Amino acid sequence: MRPDDWHLTEDIDDFHARAGDFLRSRPALHTTPLTLLERLRTHGVDACGGRPPVLGRLERAGEVHATFCLLRGLSLTRLTPERADALAAQLAVLGHALPYVSADHATATAFAEAWRRHAGATPTLRDRLRLYRLGTLTPPAPHPEGRGRLVGERDREHLMHWIREFTTDVGETVTVDAGSWAGTRFADKHFTFWETRDGTPVSMAGSTSRVGGMVRVDPVYTPAHLRGRGYAGAVTVEVSRAALAAGATDVVLYADPANPTSNALYQRIGYRPIADWAVYDFAPSAPEAG
Repeated sequence: MRPDDWHLTEDIDDFHARAGDFLRSRPALHTTPLTLLERLRTHGVDACGGRPPVLGRLERAGEVHATFCLLRGLSLTRLTPERADALAAQLAVLGHALPYVSADHATATAFAEAWRRHAGATPTLRDRLRLYRLGTLTPPAPHPEGRGRLVGERDREHLMHWIREFTTDVGETVTVDAGSWAGTRFADKHFTFWETRDGTPVSMAGSTSRVGGMVRVDPVYTPAHLRGRGYAGAVTVEVSRAALAAGATDVVLYADPANPTSNALYQRIGYRPIADWAVYDFAPSAPEAG
C-alpha cells in the first residue's frame, strides 16, 4: 500500500464533505468519530482543546475506506494490519506524537505494534471496552418507583458533582467545574436524572445529539450508596426510549467488559455487543546514549 493513499488535513469542513458519507454508512461502529466530528463542526476547536485536529482518510479511486482523527490521541476506524502499518509509517515519518490510540481491539492492537516498530514507542494496554447496540428495548422488571426528568440549568451544580464522581470512578483525569465545563466531553450532551417520587435525583444518564441516525448513551452513573436498586437500568431505558422517539436508528453505548453487573444490565434491557474496543498508551522511546 502506498503511504500517500492516506490524505491528511486540518480542514474540518473539507474532511466532513469527503468522509462524512463513509462515517454515516456504519453509524454504530463509527459512533466516536461521528460525535467528535459533529462537535468540531458545531463548536470549533475551542471545544476540543483549542488546537486543530489532524484528520485523515484512506481513499482510493474516490472511495473512502477508513478515517482517523488525531486530537488528544489517535482515534481510528477499522483497519487491516497492513493498513495500520502503512498509517503508522506515514505518521512516524511526519513526526507526529501519539499519546494513545483508540479503536476496535484488532485495529488498536495492530496499530500499537506498528507504532512500536516505526516510532520506537512502547504500547501499554490502558482500557478495554465493549460497544453495544440497542436491539429491542426491554424495560427492567421490577421497575423502580420514580420518573425520568431532563436536567436543566438549575441542576448544573448537582450534575457537575456527579460527573466529577463518575470520572473518578472510571479513572478519567479531567477538571469539571464552571470554568472548565465547556471544554469537557460532557458539555454538549443531554442529561436525564432518575428521581424518586419525592423528587430526589438518584441516578443519571447522558446522551449525544443524533448524528447519522445514531445516539450514544454516555455516561451512566449512580452514586455508590444508591446502587443495586434498579435506578441505572431505569434511567438508561428512559434516555434510550427518548432517542428512539426522536428518530434514532442506532442507539449505542460503551461498557467495561470487566464489570459483569453493568454488562448484564445492558443486555437485559436490550443492548447487544457488536465490537470490543481497546486503548493503548504510548511511552516515548528512550533517547540513545550520547
